[in-house]
Amino acid sequence: MVLKVFFPSCCSSAESGILIGRWISEQNSAVILAVVHFPFIPVQVKQYLSEVQQVTKIKVSVLGSWSNSKQEKEESLSKFLEDLGTIFSHKPWIQISKERDSKFWSCSTLQKQSNSPKEEEIILIYYDQRKVMLSYLHPPVDTATSTDRKAEDASKLAAMFDTVANSKILFMTDRYDDGPIKLTHWQSDGVEASIIVELMKQASVPACMLLTFLLSLTSVICKSRMLKFWPLSFLWSKLSTCEQLGHRLQHLQVISSNKKAQNQIQLMRKANIFVSLLIDVALGILLMSWLYRKNRIGHLADTLIPVADHIAKELQDLLQWLMGAPAGLKMNRALDQVLGRFFLYHIHLWISYIHLMSPFIEMILWYVGLSACLGLTVALCILSDIIALLTFHIYCFYVYGARLYCLKIYGLSSLWRLFRGKKWNVLRQRVDSCSYDLDQLFIGTLLFTILLFLLPTTALYYLVFTLLRLLVVVVQGLIHLLVDLIDSLPLYSIILRLCRPYRLAAGVKFRVLEQKHGKPLRLLMQINPLSYGSVVQTYRLPTYSCYPKDSWTSLCKKLFFGELIYPWKHKGEKQD
Repeated sequence: MVLKVFFPSCCSSAESGILIGRWISEQNSAVILAVVHFPFIPVQVKQYLSEVQQVTKIKVSVLGSWSNSKQEKEESLSKFLEDLGTIFSHKPWIQISKERDSKFWSCSTLQKQSNSPKEEEIILIYYDQRKVMLSYLHPPVDTATSTDRKAEDASKLAAMFDTVANSKILFMTDRYDDGPIKLTHWQSDGVEASIIVELMKQASVPACMLLTFLLSLTSVICKSRMLKFWPLSFLWSKLSTCEQLGHRLQHLQVISSNKKAQNQIQLMRKANIFVSLLIDVALGILLMSWLYRKNRIGHLADTLIPVADHIAKELQDLLQWLMGAPAGLKMNRALDQVLGRFFLYHIHLWISYIHLMSPFIEMILWYVGLSACLGLTVALCILSDIIALLTFHIYCFYVYGARLYCLKIYGLSSLWRLFRGKKWNVLRQRVDSCSYDLDQLFIGTLLFTILLFLLPTTALYYLVFTLLRLLVVVVQGLIHLLVDLIDSLPLYSIILRLCRPYRLAAGVKFRVLEQKHGKPLRLLMQINPLSYGSVVQTYRLPTYSCYPKDSWTSLCKKLFFGELIYPWKHKGEKQD
């Protein structure tokens, strides 16, 4: 069986000593973590390894000896390193030596019963200890298409990655410490520590406590009975701005929580939420500074009233066209005039309302612009709500037309069943046979004829206002799509994938360094990063969306039968 030895590349120039690591018997492989230099006392080494094992829960032991021939002048050192195998009884005892004036290394194993090196096929694999320790090996994303062989290889790699990642306590001691044990590993140049980082960590504790208190107070206010009364509860559940504020409040509670992340996914989720909030607020502040510069709020308020008047005038012209002979169609004049005047009266009320509010629009926009400091997504949600309020008359027209059209469609379908001797059984939810007398058939025929001849006029009004409503919904959908993109995009993971791709590992690849007969095969292990698509799929944040979950078939069916589409969203509809 092939023996695989994972050797850290940072230890290739270390002084002679013994190899510390973990032996994985199931894979017949050894993961070298550090090199202990001379002089040392074996009892102290064993005691230190037992302490490390208690903390890391990993069986760390002395696996063999390391000899750097370029730095050694005594021939007896190699014999001494072999004799160490009797003190640290490990089977097999791995001997790695760097030959003098040669680029090849020698690696052999020494069995306990025979004090002679055993000729065995050995693969020496170099790995970057720091990158492996900081990286997180992700399982295969597409588990349906991944074979058992890939899953087995991933589990073998996971054991090696976990060994290095969980041995952080071992890297707290290096060869420069004043202690009985001198180690060489990736942090041999000294433990990386920054006074500024430590001060920031200490300062973040009271800041997080203050933020947690403010968020808990806000949560108590939001859950109070005051917000459960009808007007406030209606606004909180229907306005997308309130939904977005509640969503961001949950994000702040996750960030300020003093509960430690249990795994890599939770840690990355907190980091993604923090970066998303930071960028969202930064973009909101930029938008706010742009709005309040050069009196753009006043120009926007002056433009809003003429635009609303222009839209109302276009709607009046459209209704006048429908009340005549639109596209040469012959309409029912009485019903056409009734519907046209009804909608014209609503437009007149809407224009009066807009002009009544015109003196306060600039002040309203001024205060609304301040909300951009809460984030760009909050500003976009306010824009969506403003569009919904400004086009409320179009929504009312659509609802009136849809209800009238739906009533006629269901009336015609019910009367059509009457002609065939059928009726709808409400209790059993099915169509049953039924016998009708002559009077019922006569009245049904009259009603069917009236509804059928009035249907084209109603259908035309319904079609026009449905198209207008769909236009408004498309604009609001694009805004909510941008909001969901900012909310759900894992920006921290994407930046990490761009700057430090080894942190998000999808697998490894091996590159052959040297291969010679009689010498161990030397490979270099390199980390394969996750693709950007896999990063977004793995770390995408959950969002609150108002998009309908209907398919195109059900949507067309609703349009044909006059059912309302894109209704008000309900609070708590969470999409992952």
